[in-house]
Amino acid sequence: MTESTPTSARRWRPDAAWTGIILIPLTLAIWAPDVLRPTLEFAAKAIGQTGIFIIFAVLAVAYLKATSAESLLARAFEGREVRMIFLAALMGGLSPFCSCEVIPFIAALLAVGAPLSAVMAFWLASPIMDPAMFLITAGTLGYPFAIAKTVSALGLGLFGGFTVKLLAKSAIFANPLKNTPVASCCDTSCGTGSAAFSDDVNWRFWSEVPRRGIFRETLIENVLFLGKWLLLAYLIEALMLRYIPAEMVAGLLGGTGIGPVLMGALVGAPAYLNGYAAVPMVAALLDQGMSNGAAMSFVLAGGVSCIPAALAVWALVKPRVFAAYLGIAMVGAVVAGLSWGFVAAQIG
Repeated sequence: MTESTPTSARRWRPDAAWTGIILIPLTLAIWAPDVLRPTLEFAAKAIGQTGIFIIFAVLAVAYLKATSAESLLARAFEGREVRMIFLAALMGGLSPFCSCEVIPFIAALLAVGAPLSAVMAFWLASPIMDPAMFLITAGTLGYPFAIAKTVSALGLGLFGGFTVKLLAKSAIFANPLKNTPVASCCDTSCGTGSAAFSDDVNWRFWSEVPRRGIFRETLIENVLFLGKWLLLAYLIEALMLRYIPAEMVAGLLGGTGIGPVLMGALVGAPAYLNGYAAVPMVAALLDQGMSNGAAMSFVLAGGVSCIPAALAVWALVKPRVFAAYLGIAMVGAVVAGLSWGFVAAQIG
């Protein structure tokens, strides 16, 4: 959820979220003034309901940043390859760090010979779930969906990691790294913070003045980050509920079988804002008839293939490896969607 501190040039770049937050009410005020107040009330109520989850989320991220706990990521890439794949998927699915933040970290690992299988496991799981996203998802879609998404993130990471391990000697994954890795970060699904990895982990960060500063800075920045994306998402959700016919959603993404699940995965990429903004969108689609399986494939495929996560991979590996990354993600998303659709039908 975090990214490197913006430079002065980036500070002046238009922010997509705030632009949307401003344009939506202005457009409604001009073209549909009777819809403006209900839309704003819907968004404000939704923010209030998820407020407790936002607080827990930003406190967790600030604590992990202040303690330098991101250095623990390196341990996922030590030891035997099978062990590395399991730990990389686990760390990717549970760590609060966006996939583009760790580009320099992953580039260094690949350069010194870390297996691509473990890196792929981490990359696939990383953009799908983290502690903050779990809390936001649980608060909006319920704990069963949040738990299922977490399990799916780990499963997708393992699927990708072992697929690469099995095909490691094939032409697809031979010499995967680009000659000039790009150590950059995107800002559409990341907040702010340091991307430095330190071996000095101090769980009692409050005893050090610099760490207290990191905690405070990260807390404020991620409150603003989550707040702006969720506010935009709730405004969009209100408009979706009002203007998108429920029968159209139910016809495309409702029902059982592989069709709706596959469609959910296919539309996930172009419709995805980021992991946090997608949660209210999925809630609106579920209310309009989207199937549980399609919802799961939507968030999995969309999370992996959205521009921030995809650029993190494209920056380092050759096109054939990038294509394999997307292909593995699509297959895994569809399988997870079918599995969750079956489980949800049993428990629901």
